[in-house]
Amino acid sequence: MTIKPLIILPDPLLRQLSKPIERVDADLQRLADDMLETMYDAPGIGLAAIQIGVPRRMLVIDVSREGEEKQPQVFINPEIVKSSDDRSVYEEGCLSIPDYYAEVERPATVSVKYLDREGKEQTVDADGLLATCLQHEIDHLNGVLFIDHISRLKREMVIKKFTKAAKSKAL
Repeated sequence: MTIKPLIILPDPLLRQLSKPIERVDADLQRLADDMLETMYDAPGIGLAAIQIGVPRRMLVIDVSREGEEKQPQVFINPEIVKSSDDRSVYEEGCLSIPDYYAEVERPATVSVKYLDREGKEQTVDADGLLATCLQHEIDHLNGVLFIDHISRLKREMVIKKFTKAAKSKAL
């Protein structure tokens, strides 16, 4: 397993639409393992393939608490098929927008259809942190960032800060 470098805002790759995966094979399973290794190293609880520069519709999640046994999950071609009218608010962060957190309101529960790492079709009904994390990561596959769910003023401030930081790193 290999820890991959993370794509950081303002990289335009983060806005790219990820392509569906046609075949679940050993290469894809290796990518899933690399993504999990990268996510745990960061440390984070979710990672979309686009965040390591791979524009494919796959994400990994582990919402187990610190001290609990790890519960890694792989979602290939995930699709939200149902979401509740009830809303919940979580303070979200993102490995591609380090050290920035904001409260985001999303549907409280979602049903997600996906392929597991063996290529079998699955559906999960999620609530709480898992529902939020799934929505956050599926947004990544569609070129949407969690800052797109906050006020325009706050979003512009964050983008400006990260653009400035990227420019000073490039010098």
